Amino acid sequence: MLSDVQRFRRRLQKINKAGPARQQAIEQLTEEIEQSVTRAQTRKLGLPLISYPDNLPIAQKSELIKKTILESQVTVLCGETGSGKTTQLPKICLDIGLGIRGKIGHTQPRRLAARAVSQRIAEELGTELGNEVGFKVRFSDRSNDNSYIKLMTDGILLAECHHDPFLNQYDTIIIDEAHERSLNIDFLLGYLKRLIRKRKDLKIIITSATIDPDRFSKHFNNAPVINVSGRTYPVEVRYRPYQHVDDDTGRTLQDGIIDAINELTKIDRGDILVFLSGERDIRETADALAKEKANRAMDNTEVLSLLARLSNAEQNRIFHPSNRRRIVLATNVAETSLTVPGIKYVIDSGVARISRYSWRSKIQRLPIEKISRASADQRKGRCGRVSEGICIRLYEEEDFDLRDEFTAPEIQRTNLAAVILQMENLRLGHIDDFPFVEPPEDRLINDGYKLLFELGAIDSRHNITKVGKHLGHFPIDPKLARMLLQAKNENALREVLVIVSALATQDPRERPLDKQQAADERHARFTDKASDFIFYINLWDAYHAEKTALSGSQLRKWCKKNFISWMRMREWIDTFKQIKQMLANMKLTLNTTAASYDQIHRSLLIGLLANIGFKEEGKEYLGARSQKFNVFPGSALFKSAPKWIMAAEIVETSRVYARTNAKIDVAWIEDKARHLLKYHYSNPHWEKKRSQVVALEQATLYGLVIHADKKVSYGRINPAQAKEIFIRAALIEGDFESRAKFFEHNQQLLAELEALEAKSRRRDIIVDENVLYDFFDQQLPDEVHSGATLDKWLRNNPGKEKKLYLTTDDLMRKDATLVSDSMFPDHLEMNGSRFPIEYHFDPRNHCDGITLITPVAGLSAVNPQRCEWLIPGLLQEKIVALIKSLPKQLRKNFVPAPNFAEACVEALEPSNDSLTTAVANHLKKMTGVQVPYDAWNVNDISAHLLMNFRVIDHDGSVVEQGRDLQAIKDALSGYLDDVTEISEDVEQDAACHQDDVGPCILDTMPETVEIELQGVLIKAYPALVKSGRQVNLRALQDGAAAQQETAKALRQLVINALPEQVKHFKRSIPDIQNLCLKYTDFGRCDELKQDIIDKTVDDVFLYDGIKTAKEFEEKLEQGRGQLHEKAEQWSRLLTSILDGYRSLKKMMKNPTLAQLEMVSDIQQQLAYLFPKNFITVTDREWLEQYPRYLAGIKKRIEKSNTNMTRDRQLKIEFSSLWDEYARRQELLEKQHIYSEQLSYYRWMLEEYRISLFAQELKTRITVSDKRLRKYWNSLSDA
Repeated sequence: MLSDVQRFRRRLQKINKAGPARQQAIEQLTEEIEQSVTRAQTRKLGLPLISYPDNLPIAQKSELIKKTILESQVTVLCGETGSGKTTQLPKICLDIGLGIRGKIGHTQPRRLAARAVSQRIAEELGTELGNEVGFKVRFSDRSNDNSYIKLMTDGILLAECHHDPFLNQYDTIIIDEAHERSLNIDFLLGYLKRLIRKRKDLKIIITSATIDPDRFSKHFNNAPVINVSGRTYPVEVRYRPYQHVDDDTGRTLQDGIIDAINELTKIDRGDILVFLSGERDIRETADALAKEKANRAMDNTEVLSLLARLSNAEQNRIFHPSNRRRIVLATNVAETSLTVPGIKYVIDSGVARISRYSWRSKIQRLPIEKISRASADQRKGRCGRVSEGICIRLYEEEDFDLRDEFTAPEIQRTNLAAVILQMENLRLGHIDDFPFVEPPEDRLINDGYKLLFELGAIDSRHNITKVGKHLGHFPIDPKLARMLLQAKNENALREVLVIVSALATQDPRERPLDKQQAADERHARFTDKASDFIFYINLWDAYHAEKTALSGSQLRKWCKKNFISWMRMREWIDTFKQIKQMLANMKLTLNTTAASYDQIHRSLLIGLLANIGFKEEGKEYLGARSQKFNVFPGSALFKSAPKWIMAAEIVETSRVYARTNAKIDVAWIEDKARHLLKYHYSNPHWEKKRSQVVALEQATLYGLVIHADKKVSYGRINPAQAKEIFIRAALIEGDFESRAKFFEHNQQLLAELEALEAKSRRRDIIVDENVLYDFFDQQLPDEVHSGATLDKWLRNNPGKEKKLYLTTDDLMRKDATLVSDSMFPDHLEMNGSRFPIEYHFDPRNHCDGITLITPVAGLSAVNPQRCEWLIPGLLQEKIVALIKSLPKQLRKNFVPAPNFAEACVEALEPSNDSLTTAVANHLKKMTGVQVPYDAWNVNDISAHLLMNFRVIDHDGSVVEQGRDLQAIKDALSGYLDDVTEISEDVEQDAACHQDDVGPCILDTMPETVEIELQGVLIKAYPALVKSGRQVNLRALQDGAAAQQETAKALRQLVINALPEQVKHFKRSIPDIQNLCLKYTDFGRCDELKQDIIDKTVDDVFLYDGIKTAKEFEEKLEQGRGQLHEKAEQWSRLLTSILDGYRSLKKMMKNPTLAQLEMVSDIQQQLAYLFPKNFITVTDREWLEQYPRYLAGIKKRIEKSNTNMTRDRQLKIEFSSLWDEYARRQELLEKQHIYSEQLSYYRWMLEEYRISLFAQELKTRITVSDKRLRKYWNSLSDA
């Protein structure tokens, strides 16, 4: 037997080298050889009787075929469909003595065909299947050592090459249906070409119905070619395109099929085979035919489906005879080898789903394409076997003529990773040197190597790794095998083995066309919301749980009830057991504890790294290599659409779909795909908190961003650049926390010199940064690029730290000049408080220039007018800027501006008066030109010439910052009230914080106190503050406010000291009832009473101020008897004022048309004279003038009756002065600035009204237009 030859040769070689036992070994070998010869003779004697059907064309050329096979090692047989080559060739080989010393191996591209052909041959030889004729397909072996003929799939033969590389059990190999050019067939053809050089006794027969014989002949060194005619009966081809190029009728494929059926039915009612592209077309066609109930052509007709995913029972229905006419709707599974009995007619749609691998997108596509002419002829050959046949092609004849002659071989349209791996394990050399019939493209080879590298099966130099050697032992896809190896590391081998064995076989789910919804509902019991892979584990566990409780028949019923294929479950289990045995041989055992979701899916991910996806907008995913896809509608993840998923496969049909999906954690990708990730680093920068240079890392897997902007240490990536950034940012700019002595010394020295630069607003004191960089770069080694590496270097080299110390000479330019502290002080004093100031020289920074720092409690002590003066070093520059901001007509009087500014600086001293007012007054002295207060365009001057204010909280944090002091105060209204106390911000001190005090406190209350807050020395003003009837001692920020509050508090102390007198006094105010009636236009009666009491108390007791408790008691005693007299005076004054007011209101009640303008002006005047609480807010000296002012208004009205023109002229003369005052007063109010001079000017204007409209009443002070303008121009505090 051939299978013994190699074994005998090895034994003989050992015997030649043997010693004393040589003779015994020879005798034993001789005995075994005789046994082998006997077995061969027995096989020869046991040959079955061979006969050939006369009606088959191949029988007519049997003698030529026999002669050719005997004379040639390789024979190419080109037999047309129906020639009988598939069933008769093995018999011809037996007839000429082959199959005796070794088996006749006969390959088929499909398992169904292998089983069917073996059954047919066994029947023709009159033997039982499994003995003389057997078959072996995946997980099913119906052959034995006595078999002469062994049918198998090409994949089985390829797998046998691993343990029997010389194929010693065979003396003949028949490769049938070679035209299909599957990956396995092409690999076998190349393998056999090499093998025949070493096995001259091996016969190779290549057969096909339609083939390119010359190509195969040349591949096998010009092997002889035999052509055998085919069909027993002629086949007529009819072209019936269901749609033309310019056809817009909307006809569908189903319309064309129905028309074809009607046409064939008119001939007779023979069985029809319809070739369609896939399940969808089959379903739609079946539905369309089911609706043809009124069509007589469909009478007594059975519609059957034939596609790979149907159950065996459904597939076998087509082989059983029926008394009804059959229409079989099939995919290209019925195109070769598989003969559907009784077929008389064929309807060819002309298209099929052809698997194509896209090297660009790296996905296996299943597009619907036009079939080749060879495939069309194969389809045509399915009829004409029982009688004359007809093939209707639903496309044009011209279209047929333009199609490719053959379908491109699979090796040119698939990923070659499995082929490369097998070649590596079989030690067949590089794929480029392998004798393929048609070598694959380089890009497909490269993709194969890339996939193996992705799986870790090869290294970057294409050398096979330990993982790759393990992967080669598995008869499954390398990606699935890689999952198993990873599962061992994850302790999830059992669960992953269940999933992998399921993915390696056909889906066990059945989904009959007429029960799809019911099937989906049953399958939903096993689904998992997060993973389609878990479905297989759930189904596996459920099946085996039922298996333990149910009998075999009951288990089949359970499968049927749940729409699960019994046969596919068996196939799944067989696959599981086979792979489990392989794992056991590799000493890999299954886990006994249940694996977690993460463990399972991390294992699966290692084989699916190119099948990950990130959800974009909507439900579309972005995958590797910019591939966009959608989750398959049948997936459990279709609705949830997680952010990251992985898919068992991504295929392109009508759209690109991801099938069998699971939610994953993106962190797993980074861990499992580390060897594949591409890293890009951007924005290297120093981070003080980390004390190192960091960069933003972006990791991509095949172009898909896995993570972006992840901070990583840049020192390990680019030490040189990291060192430079470290020196510049940490050691030079000082953005570094270090206890190193040299660093503290250098930073202090740099800070001193930078302060000088900021003060002088120059950048010519400190040397250029590059000089400092060169200094540190020379002293520090390359490995120092972070705080940690610096500390380590200093510890290891303690004597070298002294070289890192900088000196003033190192830092200062040779031509640098210093600035004086008097011109650029570190503090600014105002109102007795001392505020620190900072200098910044950075025009791009918001704090460029001078920054005054104050706590919230010190804000009131900051005088905005004093801050206009800045500091001496910048005053001249600011005055120059102010002069240049003037309108040209004014500016030209002060040229050159620097000279005038210098003169102002020499003549003026900083004060609490407005800088612009002081400068305007001095410029007038110099030139005689008056600069109006509103001529200065402060907004045009540089920001650094305006004081920046920084308000800090008790912990030093910035509360507010900006150059508008009033805006800051407004923003801090929550911190500040009308009377801001600062005594609460410091420790309780009796000198400035006491509650419920009496007059005795006056003897111990200081005028001022100094309080330090956040390093700022604040001058505070102790004051008595009224709180209801109680008086408290507090320290206030503002001196004026302190005086006002103390006066109110003293008034309350007087009232508290004279409770009975005040009570009686309040009831006995003269003529109070009439006064209350007249006061109704201004407020309530109780408010009027309180105002009179307050004014009376002030006049009697507080007219001259009280400094001591003794003065308080003396004035209290002296004034007890004056209350009634003073109250009468106020009563009379207020009666006169209110009577005059009411009289004027009556006079203005019905003005004439000519008086309307005058009345409006008078109403405005009265509004200013009588604001809210006018009795309280107006000083008595001016309240006493109110009767005269009201009388003046009355005179004005009377005069207007005779000379309204005169009144109008006087109004115009007065209005220019009044409007100017009103604008200036409004401006000061917005800034919360009170001007005593402007307040006095307001009463001067009131006197001027008297001089204009009622001269006879005379004025209190001398006033005129000239005097008013002179006073206006001399205002200094506004």
